Amino acid sequence: MPAPRPEAREAPEPVRPGASEACRYLCAGVYLDAGYRDEVLDELHLHEERFPAPSAGFDAARVLLHAVRARRFEVGWACVLVVLWFAAALVEPGAGVFLWWGTVWMALAPWIRGRAAHPHPARLVLGFLARWFGRLTFLSALTVLVGGLFGAGGDGPAALYDGPIGSDGFGGGSGGALDGLDGPGGLRGAFLPSGAGGQGMSALALFLLVLIVAAVAARRGQFASVMAGELSRSRFPALGADPAERIAGNPRLAALRDRLRAEQHAPLSMYRSGEPFCGYGLPFDVWSLSVELRPRDGVEALPVDNAEMLRRVRPLVEALRVPSPRATGREGEAVRDRLRELVVDECVFLPADGMSRRDGAPYAPHAVEEHRAAAVEEGGESRRHFLRVRVGGWHEEVVVTVFVRVHTQGGMLMVEFAPHVLLPVRPDFRDADRQAHRHLRNSPAGRIAWALAHAGAAPAAALPTLARSVIRGWRRLTGGYARGLPEGPALSVRELGSDTDLSRFQEMDVRRYVRSIEDRVAGGVRAALREAGYATGEFEQRIIQVSGRGVFIENAKDSAIGIGDHNAVSVRDEKETSRDQGR
Repeated sequence: MPAPRPEAREAPEPVRPGASEACRYLCAGVYLDAGYRDEVLDELHLHEERFPAPSAGFDAARVLLHAVRARRFEVGWACVLVVLWFAAALVEPGAGVFLWWGTVWMALAPWIRGRAAHPHPARLVLGFLARWFGRLTFLSALTVLVGGLFGAGGDGPAALYDGPIGSDGFGGGSGGALDGLDGPGGLRGAFLPSGAGGQGMSALALFLLVLIVAAVAARRGQFASVMAGELSRSRFPALGADPAERIAGNPRLAALRDRLRAEQHAPLSMYRSGEPFCGYGLPFDVWSLSVELRPRDGVEALPVDNAEMLRRVRPLVEALRVPSPRATGREGEAVRDRLRELVVDECVFLPADGMSRRDGAPYAPHAVEEHRAAAVEEGGESRRHFLRVRVGGWHEEVVVTVFVRVHTQGGMLMVEFAPHVLLPVRPDFRDADRQAHRHLRNSPAGRIAWALAHAGAAPAAALPTLARSVIRGWRRLTGGYARGLPEGPALSVRELGSDTDLSRFQEMDVRRYVRSIEDRVAGGVRAALREAGYATGEFEQRIIQVSGRGVFIENAKDSAIGIGDHNAVSVRDEKETSRDQGR
């Protein structure tokens, strides 16, 4: 197997997790998607007893800080919108009922349609009807208000309440339940200035609606400013300049931030028993094999252990960082293959069950080394040692992590090869830059039109925001999570913010990374077996079989070979096969 060339320049360092494009997109996502933001806050902020999932290629603490900041912005704007809307409804109760009815239906329309790219036709139709019913209702209320402003229909919308309502409920007579609305001491007299009539109330209601449109436009402008400022490509790598990091007034959040940054990238992974690889993505071509350790004929085999196997494997995998022998000097420096940034280390998985405090986890360097030294040879069930190989491609959006475990027991060799792939960040998160750019470059008329189109549903959509904030505060106050028994991560905010598929180029890269690492692992184990005096024929056959690349056939003479699927392949007799395995 090739070894690193001494003259090769040192491989470039991988990008810092807190400065990667994947991290930037996830920070943008907490401003775009309230549901994703709530999941981040629940997992990392509310449930303080949970260990974080490993953060491959991003900084979960930075995402959390931006989620807290985005929630503050959203709650503030929600309070403004709800107060303005209630004020408009109180000023003009008649039109206010229709305004509320319209905004509720417009806010329900996206929920009815769903978030799928191609929803069920029934959802499309019902969402369309709900949206336009809300718009027409809202437009009718505006028409009444504008008519009242110009004196149409008597005193405008307030004329709906003119005249005392009798006991029969249809007017006429006195003693009605709403007699108190009339007169200088009544409710209308408190709102209507002398001589202003319904026109003044209509003007005030319309002014409040204009303020709502301005608030919606300002909220959109704030998001665009965040994307063009601290979340821009040029400024995001400067961690110290990020306003979300300035949390001096919140010691609890500062302590949580520091704890996350100490835990998320540690070589010790505290896991939940049901999902030990949470945070690493989807499994990709996972396999394991076991072969008998048979000495070669005429050779006295030496004992081998797990540490020796991994010692052989590691330098071969690390040699993947070296460019082609023809790429020397500036040519070698220009090679941009992501394998040059490959990271190899050893990690230990520990179950979180049975611990009494989260801060009692053995994250100290000496404690981690003790667990590593003990776990590499023990072959335990809950505590497991792996050689971990990570390649971050596409600006850390596609992260391949390969776990390798070698174990010898009872004259048998077991090899486990478990690649996992983190898929790219969601397309709507990656589109945040374009959305901000379009808004900032849009004309004033275009911005006003956008705000008018979204102002109708904004107040009703603000109510769930306030409700979720109150519910989360109540859960945090009464749940006792801060002092709860520790547990592993329930979800990964990186996986939650991931797309559902890879592009063709990304899939090709993932397969190349996995196959390259797989070949080097197999070569290292084979070399260790051969030098220790063991036969390697059976191991080579099993590697080819489990990796899905065909059936090992060394000699086709006097053999029947099937090509294609669902074919039976005849192999040589047992005596000849045993002789080959003993070579």
